[in-house]
Parts: sequence; C-alpha cells; structure tokens
Amino acid sequence: MHDLIKTDFLTLTRQHEWHLDAFISSNEIYNISVWDTGVIKFEPKTLKKEQAEQAFVFSSAIHGNETAPIEICSEIINSLIAGDLIIKHPVLFMFGNPASINIGERFVEENMNRLFSGYHSLHEGQVTKVFLNKERERASKLENYMTNFYAEYTNAERTHYDLHTAIRDSAHEKFAVYPYVHGKPWKKQQFEILKAMGVTTFLLMEKPATTFSYYSSNTHGANSFTVELGKVRPFGENDQSKFVAAKSTLINLLQGHTYAGDNFNSANYQIMTVYREINKHDQSFQLSFADNVANFTQFKAGEELATENGVAIVTEKDGEAIVFPNANVAIGQRALLTVLPTDISANLV
Repeated sequence: MHDLIKTDFLTLTRQHEWHLDAFISSNEIYNISVWDTGVIKFEPKTLKKEQAEQAFVFSSAIHGNETAPIEICSEIINSLIAGDLIIKHPVLFMFGNPASINIGERFVEENMNRLFSGYHSLHEGQVTKVFLNKERERASKLENYMTNFYAEYTNAERTHYDLHTAIRDSAHEKFAVYPYVHGKPWKKQQFEILKAMGVTTFLLMEKPATTFSYYSSNTHGANSFTVELGKVRPFGENDQSKFVAAKSTLINLLQGHTYAGDNFNSANYQIMTVYREINKHDQSFQLSFADNVANFTQFKAGEELATENGVAIVTEKDGEAIVFPNANVAIGQRALLTVLPTDISANLV
C-alpha cells in the first residue's frame, strides 16, 4: 500500500489544502485511487467496470465548518482503507473545500455551493479566462472528477449525496433538497433511501441552481440530493448517535442493499416546494427575525421577513415557512427561501 494512504485520509487532506499529486494504491480488496486532495475512489478488485450496477459519489465539506458529514465520510474511508468494510459498488468520496475545513469556516473567499454548473468560470455574466480564486478552481476540478468517475461506469445508475449541516436549528432536524428535475418524475425509491437516513422532510426546487447536487443531477443524470443532517457544530461536538442511521444507510447502499420504492407512503413525509426566493440586492438587507428562529418556521400572511432600503419584505400567504435564511450572503445571492407544502402524487415513479 502507498505510504501516503496509510495516513488518516482526512489528516492527509488537511495537510494539502489545495492540491495533492494523484497516486494509485490498493489493499487486498480494493483498487484505491487518490485523484487530488480530498478526492479518493474505491473500486472492488472483483468488479468489471462495464458490469457495475451502481456508482456512488458522497461529498462533504463543500462548506468547511459542516463537520458531522466530514466525520461520517472520514470513518467510512478509513474502514475501506483498512479493509474492514466490504462493499459491492464503486464510490468516490470528495472533501470539497479542505482549506475552509482548516479555518473552521463555510468558505475562504467565496461560497463554493454557488459555483457549480460552470459558474466557477463566470464573472458579472461573462466567461473569465482565469479563475478569480482558488475555490472557483476547486469547484471546476470537482466537476471534472465527477465526470471522470461516472464515465468509468457507463452502465451504472448514478447517485450523488452532497452531505451538509445547516447554519441554524430546524423544525425538522434532517431534511433534503431535491434539485430541480425539469419536469421528470420524483423517485419513490430515493425518498425511501433518505427516510432510512432519518430524512423525511424534502424541499423540491423549482429552477436550476449553482449547487453541487443540481450539477450532478442535471449534467450527469444522477439521483442527487443536498442532504442536511443537522446543525453546524465544531469537530468533537457532534452527537454521533444522531448520525448512526445516515452512516449505516450510506454503507448499506455501497454493500448492495436495496430500498423498495413500493413502500413509499406520502403520510411519512413532509414535502414542500419553493414559493419565493428572496435575494439580497443591497448591504442594507436585514432579516426581521432572530438568529434562533429555526428553519421551516411558519409565518402568517403579512408578517415581516426582512427589510432592505427601508422597505419591508412580508409574507404573502399563511403558512409560508422560512428555509436557509442568511443575511450575510454576497449582493445578488439568495438570502432566504419561503416554502409551502405540496402534493407530488401525480409525478412519482
């Protein structure tokens, strides 16, 4: 086995914030390929690429201070390296932004989850010839690594779970964002898989986005989700008991366990759709509720959500609930979503 692979992979990643030369290694069970810092692939030695039924990408640390998913993926990676875990399907792990892990922040210069689907190479609406910062370059590389991975397994069903934790508490502790699918049906089986992780609240997006999960869904046809597993906490402060179901489900998927979509029952879920997207247009933008108000808190029609340039932004319907409020985003970016319950029974498969 390559000497570097004997190092804890997360530690190795953090020692090389922006780049690590690629290398190939193996143990008795897997071909192991490190493509860059934080990017590692495991392929069972007995697997013929053309016969792969599933190909998985598990990403974390797109925001560096979201530590619980980083810990989950690190533990699975180390078990695979040690040969203590036997899996059936190939998997690519990505620690998205190692430099932001090291400083304990969401990002260094720019929110990476606003940079996918080519936005890493746009500035003021124009294509740039150079990357404006290292996070933009890293986002481009992550897109390429995903493309290369899925290209190896041409007959496999593609799945990508981008694992996060949220800035604030949530009325529903765990929830998932289902990227815009351009009219295609939502998949019962995916709802059942996420339910096994402890996720029963879903937010259905209504338009294209710059997120990693939308990129993998739209560009690669992957079953893709942004999965929010709890609240942001520093390393060592996560209650590991709250993540047992998520970790075991990821492992079960890699080992070939299947989840039956036929078991889907809408009564088990809270499914919502975006009603409004409120963007920040000026530095005067302020939220009108406290920092401890949880995601999915509902408001009555006419209640004030935010102010900007002295103008109040108010709810339009009873029951509008807030998600991802953040007044500290860049000008032009989303500062808040409001959502409403929806019925998806007519577009399920």
